[in-house]
Amino acid sequence: MAAEFVVPTADAFAPHKGASFRIEGGRHVLSLREIELFQPEPGHGRPDFQPFVLVFSGPPGDVLAEGMHTMSVEDGTAYDLYLIPIHTPERGRQDYQAVFN
Repeated sequence: MAAEFVVPTADAFAPHKGASFRIEGGRHVLSLREIELFQPEPGHGRPDFQPFVLVFSGPPGDVLAEGMHTMSVEDGTAYDLYLIPIHTPERGRQDYQAVFN
């Protein structure tokens, strides 16, 4: 029997802000740095869903490829997220985003 799909919310990720997420099958460990809420365009999306963006940070240089990744947080909770490396002007880190809209 397949697991029921649950639509993720920003509130579900809030307890993990600042936590380390290990990329399954890889060497990368990212930290959930920011949760950004935004408003959908009028007439688009579902009225009962608040769009959001998760911003993760990792070490510079060894950039994780864009794509679907299974990430496990320290407490054992796992998420399948589509991560995109984003321009990071600050030295010393590489940022990634996962968008939920």
